[in-house]
Formats: sequence, C-alpha cells, structure tokens
Amino acid sequence: MASREQAIARRLGPIARAGQCVVFLFRMLGSIRPSSELLSSTLQQTYLIGARSLVIIMICGFFVGMVLSLQAINALEQFGASDQVSLLVGKSLFRELGPVLTALLFAGRAGTSVTAEIGLMKATSQIDAMELMAIDPLKTVALPRFLAGLISVPLLTGMFNALAILGSVVFSIGVMGLDPGIFWSKLETGIYFGKDFMGGVWKSLVFGGLVSLISVFYGYTSQPTGSGVGTATTNTVVLSSVLILVFDFIMTSFFV
Repeated sequence: MASREQAIARRLGPIARAGQCVVFLFRMLGSIRPSSELLSSTLQQTYLIGARSLVIIMICGFFVGMVLSLQAINALEQFGASDQVSLLVGKSLFRELGPVLTALLFAGRAGTSVTAEIGLMKATSQIDAMELMAIDPLKTVALPRFLAGLISVPLLTGMFNALAILGSVVFSIGVMGLDPGIFWSKLETGIYFGKDFMGGVWKSLVFGGLVSLISVFYGYTSQPTGSGVGTATTNTVVLSSVLILVFDFIMTSFFV
C-alpha cells in the first residue's frame, strides 16, 4: 500500500508543483503595491539581469544573423532568388529565432543567477530573517526580479534582432556583394508590423514571464543546502528551455 501511495505521489508530483507555481505567481502579483521602493528595486534588478546580459545577446545575435544569411543565400541561389535573403532572415528573426534564442540565452545567463541568488538567501536564512522582521520576502525579493525579467526579455529581443540584421547586412552586402537597395526594400516591404514584429513582442513577453517566474519560484522553494541550490538552478534551465519551446509552438499556431 505504501509503495502504491508513493507511486501515485510521484506521478502527481509535477502537477502539484505546477499548482504551487501558479499559487506562488498569484501571491506575488497580489503583493504589488506601487511605490518608489518597488520601482527602485525593479530598475536595479533590470540592470543586474538585463543590462548585464547585453554582451552575450549582442554577440550571439550578430553571428546568428551571419549564419542565417549564409544558409539562406546558399539555399536561395538554387532558385535564382538570392535577393530575397533579407526577407527570409527578417521573418525568421522577428517571428521565431529572435524571441526564442533570446529567452534561452536569458534563462542560461540570468535565470540561473536569480535562482542561485534567492536559493543562497534561503540557505543562509536571510528569507527567514525577513519574515521574522515582518518583511514580506515575496514583495522585496521575488517581485522585483520577476518584473525585471518581464521588462528585460522584450528589450533584449529587440537588441538581438537589431544585431542579427546587422550581421546579415555585413555578410550579405559586405561579403557576398548583394545590392543594398534591394536588400533593404525587400526587408521593408516584406515585414509586417502586426503579424511579424508584434508577434515577436508578445512571444518575448510570455517567455520573459515564464523564465522569470520559474527562476524566482525554484530559488524561493529550493532546499536550504548547497546541493539543493544546485538542483534548483539546473531545474530552472531545463524547465525554462522546455516551456519556451512548448509555448513557442502554441503561440505560433495562433499567430500563423
């Protein structure tokens, strides 16, 4: 009987965990009280997890744009349509690659940092000390980091796309010698604001919320030990990556 109960508990574990995460989200959102303190903390965390992720986002964006252009030109040349490279690169970036790759990089760079930081605060009893002093840890620790991630990912996605387009320009025009006028005209006429640009913005908002929520939740509920923090950090990356791809498919199904 005991083994059967344990088996049922293992099967229901992920569902229970998801329920706890949703409750955690509502508790965190319920603690929002507009104030200068919250604004200051959110801006500080936006700098720490957003601005400090710029370097890796810019470098990866630039080379993703170059690789996309290389592959697109090689494929389109077979049909005599190499002048369409900017359209292919632009639609790939704004619709899919920009939001998805930015969110994955953000999860690896900033998500793990947030989880480890909050987990360490819990392991050193800082969270318990706040509760003893009648300070709500959800409001002072979790909420600013969640809001910062929600703000940072769309902005980082825009920077990723901009650097990817620059990489495409460098390779397509500078290396392959494509006509600049045709390159920019195809990009301008083929990319639609509502369907392509705003679709990517909505995706990046959802991905930013997902990664931030998972990072904060796993850090806040981690075991107060070194191995517990390490496990929580690993779970953050794995679950964030899986959910980004799952939600990308769901949202793409609606946007197409």
